Amino acid sequence: GNNVLRMSSGIQIKPKTAVQKSKTSPLPHSPEPAIKPQPKPSDKLNPKTIDPFGAHSRPSSAFAAIYAKGGIPCRLVHGSVKHRLQWECLPETVPFDPLLVTLAEGLRETKHPYTFVSKEGFKELLMVEGAAEKAIPLLPRLVPVLKAALAHSDDEVFGRGLDALVQLSAVVGPSLNDHLKHLLTNLSRRLMDKKFRDKITIALQKLEQYGGKATVAIIKSKIPTYCSISS
Repeated sequence: GNNVLRMSSGIQIKPKTAVQKSKTSPLPHSPEPAIKPQPKPSDKLNPKTIDPFGAHSRPSSAFAAIYAKGGIPCRLVHGSVKHRLQWECLPETVPFDPLLVTLAEGLRETKHPYTFVSKEGFKELLMVEGAAEKAIPLLPRLVPVLKAALAHSDDEVFGRGLDALVQLSAVVGPSLNDHLKHLLTNLSRRLMDKKFRDKITIALQKLEQYGGKATVAIIKSKIPTYCSISS
């Protein structure tokens, strides 16, 4: 009896493996040669052509990679009511270059915990004593990164970019004026969107408050409808 079962089981198994082989064997041979040569040249091109302009569009971003390697000296701590950041060392002792720029780049993230870490980290780093003198030399590098966040199609990314811009303005004051015109085009575009109109108007008023009288002319050059808080 057992011999018959073994034989029958053996007979059942063999046709299956034969069928599987016939099913799977055409796959590696037919489509792959057509696909394989194509990714190779584009793989070589991608890092050069895509990275500088849209690291956020790739599945694993530069910020995510740095965070994974422990390059961001703070971590998200889940609280019962609200989340907070825990710094590995006092934020006062952390070099702003390149961390402030890296955190600004992280504002374009759309995944948790990167969204929280970048937003909160940027804010807390700007709150340390002597932040102005550390941040001002980085403005030429920070402004293009903030501009990318403000140009992002994701509403939350835009919102984080706008908050970060106001926080930066509060710290560096009139030093931001030389760079402001690069950021205003994207704000002007979003003013058309009802849900952002009030938030952008308040942000522009704060930029004027922190940047001084010269800021008004810069804002009006890009957003003629802006009403100064001093008028």
